[in-house]
Amino acid sequence: MSKVLLHTPEGVRDVYGKECASKIALENKLNDVFTLYGYQNIQTPTFEFFDIFNKEKGSVQSKDLYKFFDREGNTLVLRPDATPSICRSVAKYFMDDIVPVKLCYKANTFVNNYELQGKLKESTNMGCELIGDNSIDADAEIIAVVVDSLKKSGLKEFLVEIGDVNFFKGLLEECNFTEEQEEELKDLVQNKNFYGVETFLDSLGAPENVCNAFNKFPELFGQKEVLDLAKTLTSNERALMAIDRLEKLYNILDLYGATKYISFDLGMVSSFNYYTNIIFKAYTYGIGDAVVTGGRYDKLLSQFGKDAASIGFGIHVDRLLLALYGQRVEVDCDYAYEVIVFEENKRKDAMKLAASLRKKGVKTELILKSENIDINEYVTFKQDNGATKVTYLK
Repeated sequence: MSKVLLHTPEGVRDVYGKECASKIALENKLNDVFTLYGYQNIQTPTFEFFDIFNKEKGSVQSKDLYKFFDREGNTLVLRPDATPSICRSVAKYFMDDIVPVKLCYKANTFVNNYELQGKLKESTNMGCELIGDNSIDADAEIIAVVVDSLKKSGLKEFLVEIGDVNFFKGLLEECNFTEEQEEELKDLVQNKNFYGVETFLDSLGAPENVCNAFNKFPELFGQKEVLDLAKTLTSNERALMAIDRLEKLYNILDLYGATKYISFDLGMVSSFNYYTNIIFKAYTYGIGDAVVTGGRYDKLLSQFGKDAASIGFGIHVDRLLLALYGQRVEVDCDYAYEVIVFEENKRKDAMKLAASLRKKGVKTELILKSENIDINEYVTFKQDNGATKVTYLK
């Protein structure tokens, strides 16, 4: 039993040594980019009331939440997503403010995924939320922050894929689908099961023009030219307005110098129901999942009592770090340090030497030598752990 307790539960893990130092260094780099753009840090609680993340808020499904109770019997959950928590905070502290609010965060999130998925159940997320601005300029700034953040992390090759949920919803306006049928179709599109989409639409007798548009979804991925193709597939006003917004967004991103990293995916949908306009994901080599997810959520704040359009993103730090390792990108974490091992009668000299090195900015560890441990054991262990120099005072 004692050996079993040394292991972590499925979906969580320890991070230590140089990996931990690299993760902290990466987090600091990302936060530097956020603050350079004028975003201010906010910290929200690790657990909140269940209603902050209920189905109406459009966050993670109830069955995937970690739930527990407080002394009064209130249902609490470990936060599965930082955005609803920040919306709750903004509604509380900035209720009457009409000037846009820019916040950034670092938060561990908890989602009880199926164990066979191989995903972390506790993961670190960092991101920005721009509250109270419904402009395309706000969309562009958020995506520009994403691009600069990934560049700052050390990635050389990545792609930010952008879509708009209103293109999908606009096509559905011409169908009389139930909510359940729309959800089923969304799942098929999200999983890129286009054969399933075709079969599903045929079974429900969807209009021919809608079927033709959905059948073209595999081609609606790529550079700006796909927006021209999308225009020819529908006359729905909502869908066409979505394309128009994406075109204007691209032009502003061009001014940022970010279009090298931009592509479009008009078949993009999200399991988070709170997204109302553009959505985006960033991908890079060596990892199958998105390293960044985000989008516009103009209705979410109103559920907390504040009517304010908003847009934001989250960087999945653990995935990003894994991608950097896979691409052999070294995260400069300044992990190197020196060690002074001393015998008891050399304590004064050891402390004097350590103080001198620390004054110069050298990370220095002091260890009183045990009579039962050979000096070579200290040297081998510390050098394997990253020490650049081991000094023995005897």
